[in-house]
Amino acid sequence: MRNDITRRDALALGLSAATLAATGAAAQTSNIKAADVPAPKLDIEKGASLRMLRPVRFVQADEDVFRANAAKFTKDTGVEVKVDFVGWEDINQQTAVTSNSGAGPDIIIGFSDAPHIYIDKLIELTDIADYLGKKYGGWLTLAKTYGRKAKSDTWIGLPFGATAGPLIYRKSILKSVGFDKAPEDSAGFLDLCKKLQQAGKPAGFALGNAVGDGNGFADWMMWAHNAALLDEEGNVTINSKETIAALNFVKQLYPTFIAGTPSWNDVSNNRAYSSQEIALTANGVSLYFSLKNDPATAAIAEDSEHQLLPKFFAPAPPMSGLTLNAMVFKHSPYPNAAKAFLQFMLEKEQYEPWLNANSGYWSQPLAAYADAKVWSGDPKVAIFKNTMNNGYYAGYKGPISTATGAVRADYVTVQMFASVATGAATPEAAAAEAEQRCKRYFRRQR
Repeated sequence: MRNDITRRDALALGLSAATLAATGAAAQTSNIKAADVPAPKLDIEKGASLRMLRPVRFVQADEDVFRANAAKFTKDTGVEVKVDFVGWEDINQQTAVTSNSGAGPDIIIGFSDAPHIYIDKLIELTDIADYLGKKYGGWLTLAKTYGRKAKSDTWIGLPFGATAGPLIYRKSILKSVGFDKAPEDSAGFLDLCKKLQQAGKPAGFALGNAVGDGNGFADWMMWAHNAALLDEEGNVTINSKETIAALNFVKQLYPTFIAGTPSWNDVSNNRAYSSQEIALTANGVSLYFSLKNDPATAAIAEDSEHQLLPKFFAPAPPMSGLTLNAMVFKHSPYPNAAKAFLQFMLEKEQYEPWLNANSGYWSQPLAAYADAKVWSGDPKVAIFKNTMNNGYYAGYKGPISTATGAVRADYVTVQMFASVATGAATPEAAAAEAEQRCKRYFRRQR
């Protein structure tokens, strides 16, 4: 099997010079260790072709190298692969349509717990997951949590990576209001945000229905106060004294934010930070990456720093990772081709150049890829390396299921916080309503 791609091929696919440099460097300087493990036998169906749907890239090289790798698979196997990139807010809806109609893409890369929502419509991926895990040092914690059916070793999704949303802030502005970094305690963090507002450079966190940033902020606030959607047995525990404490904190914090955050989507805070309207937010590495690579904003990147989300009352940084999670639908007439394609894309020759080209935006699901070159470069990117080692996840602390996925897709926790922040509901009323919404989904599941 040939895994090379010529420079002419790459340029025809629209790869940038930076992307070509990244892919070339990966091939020449790889430290990735791979065990000698026999691959599963996958007889690709005659005349197979595949259509894949996945979330749009935030880093251009993500799409460039992904498409180049897909072209390599076609060249090696003769299987045509069409990859469509769609908006983050659209991926859940299009996955639901595909599942309900039993037609459409063979493969969808959704987010995090998506396979658990559509579990009955998916084929099992255990054979290729076991192979990849044995070959590349094992799957990391978050990959196993999202990839496997709850309380089993059956793989229903194949994680490609995760993006974390740590704090990003302007060092000079924090220093001007008396802080070297964001405090770990809630009172100190509130004090910082008040002083940033007084200085005309406020904080801003998404309170809108944003797949990454909205859910990420709501999760942080809950977990930092030791609140959880469920207990370990799967009982709904969102209406708790810990959740009430988190809601009361956000009620105090929200007035320090820049105006408009209840309508923010996943690009809103990027724009506000880049235009110097805010000095503090939480985001994946894409924001820093875009600032650094634009001469007009390079000085902002130089003045920016990342920090793990403050713990407040939690025992560890209360953050997870928004995970790219691939699923293959039962309606696909070419399941072996689909599995062969996913396996191919996660092999070292394809995956490492893609990981490096992403500049830290997606972090690896397999332990061996921690030795990729991307993590030994810019120290401001290194914080993203261990994203998939986190123990927090969507649906924490309970088992992931169709119901936990539906609660997240319906933005129950985000809307709970937004209603309190904007004064539409008291903390007690918002928590009670969120509890009722959650219980409806869990009753349907039973």
